[in-house]
Amino acid sequence: MQLRGRRRVTSHVETGSMNDIMFFLMLFFLIVSTMVNPNVIKLLLPSANSGKSVTKQQINLSVNEKGEYYINKSLISPENLEQELGAVVAGIAEPTVVLRVDATLNVQTLVDILEVGNKLKIKMIMATQTPKG
Repeated sequence: MQLRGRRRVTSHVETGSMNDIMFFLMLFFLIVSTMVNPNVIKLLLPSANSGKSVTKQQINLSVNEKGEYYINKSLISPENLEQELGAVVAGIAEPTVVLRVDATLNVQTLVDILEVGNKLKIKMIMATQTPKG
């Protein structure tokens, strides 16, 4: 008596094209993530060879070439800088302010901002960009 064994049905999923799909998705998200810029205020930052990134909660203080002051994208007057900055950092234990000052402004503007930071006992870091070339 000849008994035939049962044929086992195996399912097979082709995954060769999945590598291509994952590569294109990764490429798409990398390109899109480089286009996202959290700072909408256009500034020409000064250059520096060494840099340090800030990972804590940061407050952005920007001054553009026209002398307009922005705290986290909201326009303030230079006369009210101390009061506005004090109100923003009031609830933060170790406040860190990232200064984004346009490179075309004079140094006195930066010194005035640093004096306000020293008076309020705020850690201030100046944002720079890496030199091209």
